[in-house]
Amino acid sequence: MSRLRRPFSSVRSRAALAATAVVAVALVAAAFALLFALRSNLTNEASGQADQFSNEVAQQIARHVPIGKLDLEGSEDHPTQVVDAKGRLLIASEDLAKITGTGVSAVRPPSTPSTTAPTPTPTPTPTGDDDDDDSGGDDDSGDDSDDDAPPPGAPDDGTVSSPGKHRTGSATVDGRTVDYVFSERRVSDVAGGPYTVFTGSSLGPRQSAVRATTIAMVIGVPALLVVVGGVTWLVTRRALRPVEGIRREMAAITASEDLTRRVPEPQTHDEVAKLARTTNETLTALEASVDRQRRFVADASHELRSPIASLRTQLEVGEAHPELLDVPGAVADTVRLQQLAADLLLLARLDAGEQAGRTRLDLAALVREEVSQRSTDRIPVTADVRGSVEVAGSRGQLARVLGNLLDNAQRHAAGEVRATVRREGGRVVLAVADDGSGVPEAERERIFERFVRLDDARSRDDGGAGLGLAIARDVAHRHGGTLEVGRAEAGGALFELHLPAAGRDPERPVPTGASALGAAPAQVLGDRRE
Repeated sequence: MSRLRRPFSSVRSRAALAATAVVAVALVAAAFALLFALRSNLTNEASGQADQFSNEVAQQIARHVPIGKLDLEGSEDHPTQVVDAKGRLLIASEDLAKITGTGVSAVRPPSTPSTTAPTPTPTPTPTGDDDDDDSGGDDDSGDDSDDDAPPPGAPDDGTVSSPGKHRTGSATVDGRTVDYVFSERRVSDVAGGPYTVFTGSSLGPRQSAVRATTIAMVIGVPALLVVVGGVTWLVTRRALRPVEGIRREMAAITASEDLTRRVPEPQTHDEVAKLARTTNETLTALEASVDRQRRFVADASHELRSPIASLRTQLEVGEAHPELLDVPGAVADTVRLQQLAADLLLLARLDAGEQAGRTRLDLAALVREEVSQRSTDRIPVTADVRGSVEVAGSRGQLARVLGNLLDNAQRHAAGEVRATVRREGGRVVLAVADDGSGVPEAERERIFERFVRLDDARSRDDGGAGLGLAIARDVAHRHGGTLEVGRAEAGGALFELHLPAAGRDPERPVPTGASALGAAPAQVLGDRRE
């Protein structure tokens, strides 16, 4: 069954079948309309011929031609009957053997047709006064005579009616039975009348034309449908050939897992070319995402290896020589390992699509609380925070952003770290500034990438893993805000976190690049130059 359905499972087969079906419906409708119009036109033509011949016969009777002397020339093509007022047949076509449809089945009159001309129906004659007037006006009558007037004593012509309702029937003439359309006319105002004339016109030409047209359509319509289906199939196949190339290449990419390959792009400007270009753009983004993910795994493995190796060495030395165990160093390595694991776990949750909460919180109070707990920092933090400024989000994640920004400032400041909160229109700005060496303008976007640390940070033993700023920016984005770095008034770095004020729906940006594919790191808390 699957093999039987397979030819109609492709787009080109369905397109060809649909086009053929539409054309078939149109052709069948057109064929019926054509046959109806042809039949109607030929029937009207035959009716007109029957009307013309019946008029010729009726005019002879109206001119008082004797019934027996009526000229029925051409009656082999136009079978004719003349009946009287009682429906008795008076004369019929000589070769007529059988007839139906006129209401008179007789084909031979019961007696020989009269050769006496039908005379007008008698009308009253003028009284004697008129004779006197005529006898006394000889001179006037001579003056009023008309050369075209019938001679004195000539009978008036009878009256021929318009053709009545046409009838259809059949007639056998010379041994051939053919269908006819009959015209009916009445002749009145003649003696012995009124007379009725039936004259037929053959429907054979109509039937032959309709039959020939039907045969042509029966043969031609299927042939045309085959041509339409074949042409549609070929055109659709040609149009979809690039799609098949794209499909094969995508299958090869999937099988080989080689994301450097690209699908062929047709040199056209149609939808298939747009599909190919979009597919290649998706492959490019996917390749970049996978590369970032691989670098992330490699960097994470490297960062984890160092504290684990150091901790293991210290424990092994302590096991062999307890007096040489560096407990503070072991604790520091454990803390560093714990912080790195926490950062990696948070990044994993963010990459999995964890959304920020919608709790209203006072950002100014959060800054004051965070700063009050950092009394043992190398450089005291100055908090310039007044009043209450509310935002909507996750208290834990925002506290993590603030903590990472302050840790980063402590690591690079010379003698001052300042945290401020202010409101600008419908947004709240949290700024953390230091008086260190600052961030070179060319590196201001790069520092938000994962595991990125500038050269001076790599030389510091207390440098971070390079995840803080990446986490910070991602958290900012998930709260509908932004995190940017600039230059502080004291010459150091200035980090500004912009968040929507509470009561306004945060405009969450659509993740782009590798982040949109779930492979790129989310960007939120982190170290500036770790």
